[in-house]
Amino acid sequence: MAEEEVDRGRPTHYVQSLERGLAVITAFDARNTLLTLSDVARRTGLTRAAARRFLLTLADLGYVQTDGKRFALTARVLELGYSYLSSLSLPEVAQPHLEQLSSEVDESSSVSVLDGADIVYVGRVAVSRIMSVRIDIGTRFPAYATSMGHVLLAGLRVGELDDYLAAVTLRALTPRTTVDPAVLRAELETVRIQGYSIVDQELEEGLRSVAAPVRDHTGATVAAVNLATQASRYSVARIRSELVPPLLSAAGRIEVDLVAARIAAQ
Repeated sequence: MAEEEVDRGRPTHYVQSLERGLAVITAFDARNTLLTLSDVARRTGLTRAAARRFLLTLADLGYVQTDGKRFALTARVLELGYSYLSSLSLPEVAQPHLEQLSSEVDESSSVSVLDGADIVYVGRVAVSRIMSVRIDIGTRFPAYATSMGHVLLAGLRVGELDDYLAAVTLRALTPRTTVDPAVLRAELETVRIQGYSIVDQELEEGLRSVAAPVRDHTGATVAAVNLATQASRYSVARIRSELVPPLLSAAGRIEVDLVAARIAAQ
């Protein structure tokens, strides 16, 4: 076998049977959940005899089930991905979803967490430079002037929000920045009820952003994901109608993966 693999340009350590076994598993997908022996052979390029051996071995191991004619994967195949999921941090979980979101709407997306009085960027996909300051992982902004900050503050318990408002100095960063604690508190209540925040040029003139919460398995807000755009590109009304739906969808997908990562780590 080693000579055959060398001839095919593969290293001597290459285990072809493992490749074939994985090919059998990946022959199943959302549109092909039930496959016959012939289906598997055709989709993998294996002979019927080889496909049968791999399927029956996988069935013996509990990864495949059969009614005698058709085959299907079992839930045990999820174990193959749990070790990877359990090692993922929030940025790693969020990154592919940020990329998908930015690709979908052609706007920059980010994810952040609350650290004291600031939001801290832990993930970002920039499609264009829309701010005068550069944003990198670790960049901090005051929570009260950002959409992600509003989402994160809205997720605080009443006592925690009281402590925040008592400690923070609400300084006007633009003429639109909310600097009245009572007005900010009322805005945060609106955010909590509607499930997202739109901030219109409070951090920087010409910048509008929209953010949604990312919650853990208990329902607690642990992060925020946002889209940022130029005010000249999107009105507040267009943000609400065109950007909020894909943003909420992305936040939901991140939440699902975070829960999966937690389960995998247990």
